[in-house]
Amino acid sequence: MTDFIAEADRALLERRGLAGYDALWALELDAVDEPNVERGGWSSVYRLDLGDAAFYLKRQSDHLTRSLRHPFGEPTFAREFRNIQRYRRLGIPALEAVYFGARRVRGEQRALLLTRALDGWTELDRYLPDWPRLEPARRQAILRACGELARRLHGAGQMHGCFYPKHIFLRERDGAIEARLIDLEKTRPLLFGWRDRVKDLEPLLRRAPVWQEADVRLMLAAYLGEGGDVDGWWQRLSRRRRDKETRR
Repeated sequence: MTDFIAEADRALLERRGLAGYDALWALELDAVDEPNVERGGWSSVYRLDLGDAAFYLKRQSDHLTRSLRHPFGEPTFAREFRNIQRYRRLGIPALEAVYFGARRVRGEQRALLLTRALDGWTELDRYLPDWPRLEPARRQAILRACGELARRLHGAGQMHGCFYPKHIFLRERDGAIEARLIDLEKTRPLLFGWRDRVKDLEPLLRRAPVWQEADVRLMLAAYLGEGGDVDGWWQRLSRRRRDKETRR
């Protein structure tokens, strides 16, 4: 895979001397959290502020994922970058890639991914602790935004694989709420119809236990559209949720 740079950001990166892999890898930045040391390597995330523009720089070494196409492994960022680009082509709202590059250095498989920061957006997780105290109209707008995001995702034939509150980002704008997704590494095509769709949606409900049945039904109404079988989907999701909880 060749290096990628978004044309909209090329001039800015060039002015800062950051329009190439080596420059971005060599940047000295403070990590925003502890490195991920699973998969036999490491992966870290850093914030990069360039004037009015803000980005997140992710670097990794020997942090690999395996598949039929890559039985010996490839950097997880390579897979995430492909999925970011696929979402863009399909019109699914998600984070935006600015730069991607990968290298083999002294036997290590390294990769870096630069994405635009979602400043002004808030993850759904942040709303849940105060959910009962939010204005009803605001709660309803959030639920509709989540349902419409899931509809666009599944309507494009994709399954996110980690459709959790911490991966759904919301922005209030002009009296409405927009939603988009992050963490696309586990995305794959929908292969098994409604079963995959239920499998994708149920973790969201399990991780948002503060949502009551009426909340879930409103989200489902937005997801299914006019005339959708909200009762049937509520029952399917409830069964899967009970099954998952009893296996703990």
